[in-house]
Amino acid sequence: MIKMTHAVATAALLTMGMFGGTASADPAPRHGLRSGLAKVTLEDDRSRITVVGEGSQSAVPDVMRLNAGVEVRRATAGTAFADARAAAAKLTEALKAAGIQAKDLRTNELSLGPEYSTYPTVSGYRAAQGVEAVVRDIASADKVIDTVAGVGEEARLNGISFEVSDNRRLVRAARDAAFRDATARAAQYARLSGRRLGPVLTVAEEDASPPPIRFAGAALADKASISPGQQSISVHVRVVYELL
Repeated sequence: MIKMTHAVATAALLTMGMFGGTASADPAPRHGLRSGLAKVTLEDDRSRITVVGEGSQSAVPDVMRLNAGVEVRRATAGTAFADARAAAAKLTEALKAAGIQAKDLRTNELSLGPEYSTYPTVSGYRAAQGVEAVVRDIASADKVIDTVAGVGEEARLNGISFEVSDNRRLVRAARDAAFRDATARAAQYARLSGRRLGPVLTVAEEDASPPPIRFAGAALADKASISPGQQSISVHVRVVYELL
């Protein structure tokens, strides 16, 4: 279902065309939108109206990205690094056994460094290795997360995010909705100013999609919280029409 948002443009009535002057309505931005939701100008004896249409489309994400890893602390750097690498290999094999393909596993962290009791006295060494796993079967999310937790005390769950694997259909639908919204806005302002809406002169898309919603790792303790929810893709389109 297409969900539309409608910012209220507190614009002055557009009477410019009848008096040969120039009038414009540039309301202040609202909800992060750019100013100029409705604007009328007179150029070359032709009246023009510029509006910004908004459209969004929502869908249930079908992919989960899991950020996990291992972390160890040992007395020596060599031991810490070797043990972290061994734990990371164990985690990788466990994820593969849980159904994650090798192409959907990516190392995203590798670190080794000293820890201090009182600087510069070194008390030990910390080594860590992280992995991002792409879970393409959302129904298996709990199983994959439990797999990570079952690797051992070295395992770390750093967070998850959800996304729509192919959002092209959503973008097309959002564009349709944004253009319809722009046309409706322009037609209303044309009517209010006693004019008729003419042809489209220019169209410019202004992508306004929000970043994916992320869930903190602390929320993973409750399986009921492992839900993809919905993700929205929004499009703003700036359209210039001629007024007749």
